[in-house]
Amino acid sequence: MAEQLTPQQRIVLVTGPSGAGRSTAIHVLEDLGFEAIDNLPMGLLMRLLDGPEPAQPMALGIDARNRDFSTIGFIELAATLGQMADVDLTILYLDCRNDVLLRRFSETRRRHPVAADASPETGILQEKELLQPIREIADTLIDTSALNVHQLREEVERWFAPKGGRHLAVSVESFSYKRGLPRGLDMVFDCRFLANPYWRSELREADGRNPDVATYVQSDMNYSAFFERVVDLLLELLPAFRAEGKAHLSVAFGCTGGQHRSVAVAEAVAKALAEGGQPVAIRHREMERRALNVRPD
Repeated sequence: MAEQLTPQQRIVLVTGPSGAGRSTAIHVLEDLGFEAIDNLPMGLLMRLLDGPEPAQPMALGIDARNRDFSTIGFIELAATLGQMADVDLTILYLDCRNDVLLRRFSETRRRHPVAADASPETGILQEKELLQPIREIADTLIDTSALNVHQLREEVERWFAPKGGRHLAVSVESFSYKRGLPRGLDMVFDCRFLANPYWRSELREADGRNPDVATYVQSDMNYSAFFERVVDLLLELLPAFRAEGKAHLSVAFGCTGGQHRSVAVAEAVAKALAEGGQPVAIRHREMERRALNVRPD
């Protein structure tokens, strides 16, 4: 007799900086049939799960404004939930560019909740720095900088209410081996054997999203075979992961500095998967770290 599998309780932890659309995303998830609780103190989450078994998937908004919030506490809580056999956990992070967040706060004339006695700009920078480690472990990242409310709804629905069966969220990421591997990876590919644009002075300051850098990386004689095999492998495995019940898959590409080769390959692989009909979120860890060090005018 086949072993009876325990049904998993789906939990989506929704977080991100103030003004990025967290509350809107939670309302969309509630419309999709999730039991939604916004601004939930972290200390109450495990007690909530100890209660009667929910009949619906749960969307729980966790806000940096909560008095018991801490970055380490959130990461430890996510790790605990991720290890529970009866929990299917997804971390949804709503992000937004600093200048857009500043404009949104200026339009509403609200004080920033993280720095009520300071300027909104100060609050935005402090909250972004506080949440950055959580952003790095998020399963699904939605940048709302260019989205209105209706477009954000469509994006959340695309990730959490897909057509044609169980959804598999795929995250493609680039990183630098100097800074170590990102957390929570499922598959890692080393790109350090490819030609390095760093040694070309005209390409050194650009990154793998630049067409000239991408062309240089792709001109390496080893690139085509590597790229085609990686894409073929992923396209072959995705249906199996989906059938197995996996909710998210994190694939990463690394190089020495995380600026040129890994970025170019990650961009190309994400594009190929998207063209194959797979929703993909793409992230460049070192590019994000660099952007955080740039103060807005």
